[in-house]
Amino acid sequence: MKVLLTGASGFLGRYVLQALHRQNVPVLELGRRHSGQDLGTEFIYADLQEASDLGALLKDSGATHLLHLAWCTEHGKFWTAPANLAWVNITLQLLEAFCAQGGKHVTVGGTCAEYDWSYGYCDEDKTPLIPATLYGVCKDATRRIIMARCEYYQIPCAWGRVFLPYGHGENSQRLIPALIDIFQGKRAAFGVNSNVYRDFLHASDVADGFITLLKHHAYGAFNISSAEPVQIRDLVIKIAGSLNADPQRVLGLPAQRQGEPHLLLGDNSKLMALGWQHKISILQDLKLLPAKA
Repeated sequence: MKVLLTGASGFLGRYVLQALHRQNVPVLELGRRHSGQDLGTEFIYADLQEASDLGALLKDSGATHLLHLAWCTEHGKFWTAPANLAWVNITLQLLEAFCAQGGKHVTVGGTCAEYDWSYGYCDEDKTPLIPATLYGVCKDATRRIIMARCEYYQIPCAWGRVFLPYGHGENSQRLIPALIDIFQGKRAAFGVNSNVYRDFLHASDVADGFITLLKHHAYGAFNISSAEPVQIRDLVIKIAGSLNADPQRVLGLPAQRQGEPHLLLGDNSKLMALGWQHKISILQDLKLLPAKA
């Protein structure tokens, strides 16, 4: 196995790269930036948004497995960014180039935003796919297209729907690092919908999920989730307690966002059937939250 990895310099990509390295899996990074990790990986420079001949870039690469994580991810903007539309086509071009040079298996990063969140509990085979954002629509459209193309090439394709990843290196504006900053006095407090339940999964467990899909030559859609509902109130209290701070600094404020689902949880039984299981529980392993300054 030799993995062609896109998005290696991103939040999840760095964890995936480290996990592959620990398992002695050769990796070829493809993108505008090297991950910056001294892990002995090969690197091919390519601006995927402008590359005109990916086939030539991948020729003789020897890559047998594609793990495509690159996408537009700018915090707060990716939900509606027009760049989502471009990434549908970019992903298809990458897939065609990979398959044409003899690739054996494809795994692509999807999102829980493909589901109809009003259902709360998300099952790959039962929950309707009715995305509420352009991001979710484009991800779902990409899945449908590449599944059809992989079927044409007779190459198995796994689609990993990631729920709410967290861990060291995530954007400082995301919920967990933002709460840490609040309780460290580094930013102004804001309100949260404290009564809702969410499915958080540490980025290292997400990485292991993707690698499980690779190694098993998995086919179809898989939730990469904890399947453990965590109430935001409990998360705030735990983080505040770990920093000897008063959780009412956040819980005492009105929620800023309206219309959010009460529950967002992924059934992970399909992934667990392949032998994967998550190792980190967010409420029990606070030491693994983003590092304190």
